[in-house]
Amino acid sequence: MAARSAQHAPAAAHSPAARSLAAQRRPPVGRGAPGPLGDSFSIHTLSNGERVVVRRTARRKTGLAAFWEAGQAVIAVPARLTLEDEKYWVPRMVAKLEQGTRSQAGRPGIPACDDALMQRSLKLSTKYLGARADPVSVRWVQNQNSRWGSATPARRTIRISHHVQGMPEWVLDYVLLHELAHLIHANHSPAFWAELASYPQVEMAKTFLDGASFAASRNISGMEGGMVDNVDEAVDG
Repeated sequence: MAARSAQHAPAAAHSPAARSLAAQRRPPVGRGAPGPLGDSFSIHTLSNGERVVVRRTARRKTGLAAFWEAGQAVIAVPARLTLEDEKYWVPRMVAKLEQGTRSQAGRPGIPACDDALMQRSLKLSTKYLGARADPVSVRWVQNQNSRWGSATPARRTIRISHHVQGMPEWVLDYVLLHELAHLIHANHSPAFWAELASYPQVEMAKTFLDGASFAASRNISGMEGGMVDNVDEAVDG
């Protein structure tokens, strides 16, 4: 649709008050001096005073994302985002991140931070795997959209997609156990599945995840919300 010509725009849109309000809602992107590439600390902090990392990468082109990394808040932004724009976007993304964390923390059993996820994994390993799976780190990640979890046995690290955060506890436990078992058996051999045999919700969890994948792949209403980054924000320009 063609943009409305200036002569047909409402007169109120040209008032100083209207222009000021529009600037507050969505400041221009890509005008002014861009911030430094890589990680830097924002002048803005979390509500508890802890520092926030701003991560600028050339790979990110059109959006912003907020996530926790090793217990620290990270706001990922496009390289072209200016320091002026940062003053608007970072507080907005931090507010979304903290709001999401409070929502998750209010749900019994769903760990909101990486440390809590690690502790849950160690308890599962002890209960179902004889404590033989001993991860170095277990963390939530925002960039894992094609799999629920992944493991690197050589490094004993596990990453769980943030999409799992909206699922029932018993599904999260299955995903964690699945990746923990990969620290013992790197493939899906009979020995691997034998490790999971004592977990009573294996088949139910697999069915749940298959259904979630099917719905997400077809963008079925009610499921697609679980397959997008709920703290992602697009920027103009």
